[in-house]
Amino acid sequence: MKKAVAYIGLFLLLLPAGMNAQELVRKVDEIPFQRGETGKYRVYYDSWLTSGISAGIGLISIKDDVKQFNGRNTFHLEVIGKSVGLFNWFFKVDDRFESYVDEEKIIPYHFIRRTHEGSFKYEDEVDFDHENGIAKSRRAEKTIPANVQDIVSAFYFMRTLDFTEAVAGDVFYLDFFLDDSAYVSKIVFEGREVVQTRLGKFRCLRFKPMVAQGEIFQEPYPMTLWVTDDRNKAPVLGKSTVIIGSVKIELVKIEGLKYPMEAKLD
Repeated sequence: MKKAVAYIGLFLLLLPAGMNAQELVRKVDEIPFQRGETGKYRVYYDSWLTSGISAGIGLISIKDDVKQFNGRNTFHLEVIGKSVGLFNWFFKVDDRFESYVDEEKIIPYHFIRRTHEGSFKYEDEVDFDHENGIAKSRRAEKTIPANVQDIVSAFYFMRTLDFTEAVAGDVFYLDFFLDDSAYVSKIVFEGREVVQTRLGKFRCLRFKPMVAQGEIFQEPYPMTLWVTDDRNKAPVLGKSTVIIGSVKIELVKIEGLKYPMEAKLD
């Protein structure tokens, strides 16, 4: 369950190095989402002792409010993760991540993190100055690559990309900023497949993002993510191995999509 709600944010695009950030600030032509979109997810945990335990819930939404940064309208993105049932007794999770992103460029201007996982608590806010290539948090000011994402805006930007011609084995890269450091995540496109969930069958695109090894993960590619193979590219399923057992994140309800859910087969 730990950090499960943050996994979805580790996605796509490598930008060229050595160029002025202002020259590279982009405009996205096709925005496949809209205000009011909300997805609800259930988190399950498996281990050698247990199977399919409901460990938590996640909510991913685009709020209806419109806030301006630097005179520009933004999408207000929000990700909430909470533990449920028995997990509250031995590892309570109460996480909230928010991102205000330019509604044309899908780059973040302001990021909010409120993390409570067991005994660990962490709060931060980051302001992104893309024209000058600077990110300023509560603790530090850092230089950032052009069009860098936070972990929430990263997935929404991924949804704007066209995978019509993508083939299994294609590799994508993403610059993202977290905990006062800039990282590059590598994502492997593994192809297309039909996925069965409690909500039904979906035609999906399958990805495997690289994450840092350490306390939680034993390998650099422990997680697989599925998004709908249609204009929405909505997240449907995520599976990850952890040090002890595995975690599954599964869509149980989605509303406010910009386009019909053509990837749903039943």
